[in-house]
This record gives sequence, structure tokens and C-alpha cells, in this order.
Amino acid sequence: MARSGVQYEDVQQAIEALLAKGDAPSVQKIRDVLGTGSFTTISDHLREWRFQRDANRDLPASHAMPEPVLRLAEGLWQKAQESAGEVLASYREEADRRVAEIEAAMQEAQRQVEDAEQREAALSSHLAGTEQRLEQRSAALARVEAERDQWQERARQLEERLARSLQQLDKLQKENEQQGKAHQQALADRDAQQLARLNQEEQRHEAAEARLMSLLDESRQERVSAEKRHDATVQQLEKRQDNLQRQLHETQAALGREEKQHRETQWARSRAEERIDTMRHEQSLLQARIDDQKRHIDEQAARLRTLDAELMRRIWQPGEDGVVSRHSEGGAEAQEDSDSAAEPSESVR
Repeated sequence: MARSGVQYEDVQQAIEALLAKGDAPSVQKIRDVLGTGSFTTISDHLREWRFQRDANRDLPASHAMPEPVLRLAEGLWQKAQESAGEVLASYREEADRRVAEIEAAMQEAQRQVEDAEQREAALSSHLAGTEQRLEQRSAALARVEAERDQWQERARQLEERLARSLQQLDKLQKENEQQGKAHQQALADRDAQQLARLNQEEQRHEAAEARLMSLLDESRQERVSAEKRHDATVQQLEKRQDNLQRQLHETQAALGREEKQHRETQWARSRAEERIDTMRHEQSLLQARIDDQKRHIDEQAARLRTLDAELMRRIWQPGEDGVVSRHSEGGAEAQEDSDSAAEPSESVR
């Protein structure tokens, strides 16, 4: 029995709202829209709404639908009603039996009621799916018929195109036959012209062949002469190469002798430079000895000049006879000293 909380009008408005959104009505969706109510109450109202909708659908359909489609839809709908009625009757009997058991035990009964409500929701969803599939099949049938009409129209267009193509093919075949005849005539004319040209070319070729043979004979003679000239030139070059080779050997020998002489000259030069260095060293030593002898001579000369001056001073000094004689003796001794001093200078010289 429906509870007093949710009325049939509320459920009907919720179903219309779901249909407006494009959703199939079910117990859970209706309860989500209402926000309250038990599954049993909502299921009863949904069952009543579907019964009224089915009753309205039993009215004669519009004659605009094709007869095959109408028969197919009626058959599918009849089968769906029979299946739904049988399933619904079995579920109702089981639900009544479980409600009696629930009245004996409240807790177990409450659980059984919830199970029944869930089964009712599943049945409602199954029925809604069946209706939706029926609608989809109807739409698919409509699409198939539309496609069939399109294919028929396309086939008609293809037949028209085929007829036009056959006409064009006949026309092209006739044109090809005419063009083939003209082409064969043109080929015959061209073959005749080519034959005449070939005859002329053969004559020209014969003349050219004779001229070519004469040119070949001249070329052979020129080649023989060129080979002879080449042999003579090769012999001259070989002789010249031998002379150059001999001159090269002679030049290499002279270069070897010059290098040997150059090495000997370099050795003699090094020896001469060593001798010059030795002589320079000896000359420096001799110059040092000469400088020493000159200094010694200068010292002796200075000493002699001093002695001469002293001697002259003593000789010309006035005094007694004895003194003068001593001075004379001193002068004689001084003269001897000067003579003895003069001897080393002569030896140095």
C-alpha cells in the first residue's frame, strides 16, 4: 500500500522532469528528484503511471507510419507487455508473501521490504530499458528506411550516369574508328616517305663509305709517317738522355773533387788560423819583452845622463890639484861604468 508521504502527482511531475532531460524514469532517479519517499510508494506510483501510459498507447496509431514498421512495432510491444506482465505478476506474488512475513517480524520484514523495493527498481529499470530499446529500434528502422530511400535515389542516379556513359562510349568508339582510319592512312603515307628517305640515305651512305675508305687510307699513311717520326724523335731523345746522363756523372765527379778540395782548403785554413793565433800570441809576448827592454834602456840612459852630469860637474868644479885628480879618477871610473852599461843595450839591440 502506498504511503501518504508522496502523492501520485509528485511522482508524475518528477517523471516529466526526467523525460524532459532525456533520462528514463526509475525509482532511484524519481527519489533523487523528490528527495524523499520510500521505494515501495514511488514504485507503486511509477507502476500506475506506466499503466496509464500503456493504456494511452493502445489507442490506434497514426497511419503515417509504414505498415511493415507498424506491424513490427506492435509485435515487439505485445511481446514486451506479455514478458513484463508475467515478470511483474511473479514479483507481486513474492512481494505479498514477503510482506506477510515482514509483519510477523519487524526487523526481518524491513529487510525483506527493502529487497522487494530493490527488485521492483530493477524490474522498473528493465522495463524502461525494454521501452528504450524499442524506441531505439523504431528509430533505427526509420534510419534504415531513410538510408534505403537514399540508396534507391543513388542507384537511380547511377543508372542515369551509366546510360550517359554508354552513350559517350559509343560516341568515343565511333570517333576512335574514324581516328584509327586516319591514323592508318597517315602511317602509310609516313612509311612511303620514310622508304624514299631511306633510299636517299643509302645512296648517301654509299658515297660517304667510299669517302671514308679513302680517308682511312690517308689516315693509315699519316699514322705510318707519324710512327716513323716518333721513332726518330725517341732515338734522338734517348741519345740526348745518354749525353745528359754522362754529363751528370761528370758533374757529380767534379763536384766530389771540388768538395774534397774544399774540405782540404777548410782544414788548411783552420791550421793557418791556428798558426796565426800562435804567432799573434808570440808577437804579444815578444812585444812585452821589447817593452821591458825599452823601459830598462830608458832607465839606463837616465842613469847615464845623471852620471854624465855629475861627472861634468865634478870635472869643471875649481879646486886643488889633488881633488881634480880624484875627480879625474872618478870620471874614468864613471866612463868605465857607462861603457859597461852600454854593453847590455847593444846586446838588446
